[in-house]
Amino acid sequence: MHYSVPKPTALVLGYPSNPTAEVVGLDFYAEVVDFCRRHRIWLLSDLAYAEIYFDGAPPPSVLQVPGARDIAVEFTSMSKTYSMAGWRIGFAVGNKQLIGALTRVKSYLDYGAFTPIQAAACAALNGPQDCIDQVRQMYKSRRDVMVDSFGRAGWDIPVPRASMFAWRRCRRPSSIWALEFSKQLLTNAQVAVAPGVGFGELGEGYVRIALVENEHRIRQAARNIKRWFQQAGVNTPAQSAAE
Repeated sequence: MHYSVPKPTALVLGYPSNPTAEVVGLDFYAEVVDFCRRHRIWLLSDLAYAEIYFDGAPPPSVLQVPGARDIAVEFTSMSKTYSMAGWRIGFAVGNKQLIGALTRVKSYLDYGAFTPIQAAACAALNGPQDCIDQVRQMYKSRRDVMVDSFGRAGWDIPVPRASMFAWRRCRRPSSIWALEFSKQLLTNAQVAVAPGVGFGELGEGYVRIALVENEHRIRQAARNIKRWFQQAGVNTPAQSAAE
């Protein structure tokens, strides 16, 4: 058991994950809930990407675990599910004490979101939900195109199971760090990725790829990457196998 001073007040989780696109199951959440209850730590779960999942069942909620509501609260956002990014509106459910504290803090900090945004959020939640499937299928199609085209370009991408991101080690045999690799990728292939170190020191050596462009642009990015790899002499079968 690791210790910290002062003792942690809360544990924050976010699955499906940004930046790694990792997903977890109820067994994982059950262990976390047990840990937090034993150590009297609040659990804050971010479920913003709950509706952007592929090839299986929806990601679970920590509140499905028996006893989770004793110590947990879960947040979600309109940004991803309903393409309302930047509107900054969402909601939280869970432990009554935590929700009460959030209500008090919010009342001190602001007076509510812009009324038309609230009306749009109500319309999104109460209206037809077929748009959610459409958004999910759009990202799944982009994911499949990215994995296929980048792989044929010589850069295999682990298949994301959820979210709108992919998480990948920097292309070998280059020994450069993630930030420098990202700079070179932008300069030489006109492809922008986020260096993993920007998400914390354990992200060094990785980059995050976002599925924010259409399929045509993703294929163009793959062609540019392939051209750069070939010019750099790192796109041989032997070197690809060394990744």
